[in-house]
Amino acid sequence: MDIEVLGALSVRENGVSVVPTAPKPRQVLALLALHADQVVPVAALVEELWGAKPPRSARTTLQTYVLQLRELIAEALAHREDERCTPKDILATVPGGYRLETRAGTVDYREFERRAGAGYRAMDAEDYTGAARRLADALSLWSGPALTDIQVGSLIDMEAKRLEETRLCALDQRIEADLRLGRHRELLPELTVLVNQYRMHESLHGQFMLALHRSGRRGEALDVYQRLRSTLVSELGLEPSVALSRLQRSILMARPDAPAATAPNGNGRRPDAPAATAPNGKGRRPVARTS
Repeated sequence: MDIEVLGALSVRENGVSVVPTAPKPRQVLALLALHADQVVPVAALVEELWGAKPPRSARTTLQTYVLQLRELIAEALAHREDERCTPKDILATVPGGYRLETRAGTVDYREFERRAGAGYRAMDAEDYTGAARRLADALSLWSGPALTDIQVGSLIDMEAKRLEETRLCALDQRIEADLRLGRHRELLPELTVLVNQYRMHESLHGQFMLALHRSGRRGEALDVYQRLRSTLVSELGLEPSVALSRLQRSILMARPDAPAATAPNGNGRRPDAPAATAPNGKGRRPVARTS
């Protein structure tokens, strides 16, 4: 079974799609796909579908959805003649829940983690050319937001956000590798889009400032800092982090022939989490309020 969640949901058995059209069965399949080869408890599936107040018929209805999925799997298996395999072998009932078996198929989010891990190891080894290539290869698996075509409950929403964090982490480090390779001008169009998309992501803004500064556009780099600061102050009541403020001062004081500064998280190592997303981020100070 081949599973893709880094974009629209795709689940194929023997090359045939087993994704239903109805929203609720799609939701069940999506949660099973996110935990492929692992048991998903019935309680988790009920919570995903109906939240904290499921109907009395929730478990019976869930069984109906599982049956519908097995019917689609059976249609896909009809094209296979050389294996004795049933829908219940692939969508298995186990004590307490269900498990979707990949049987050595492909799972895109696991492949992403494998490729990104190779990129992070290359960064740790200061192989920036290899890191940029491997991280770009990992990011190429994404075709849009995770499970963009699925009606989501709390559990799928949480998993989709977690996957997005891993994508941003890989993107941050790929850009960092490109900066270390001197690809400042080539990065400018991409970073222009990214800082508009992620208006409070400090690491991306720091990388944009650095790319602009190294491209001889010092004034624009300082403008990027001021726009970010205004957004953080107005929306979160926070000043930029110490690292970004240090970068701003370094650019402000730099002579035209001075070496460029280093962006936040620019130590060649992946960040623990995308910067400037948490109200209590390290190195931040709240803006003073007057009553």
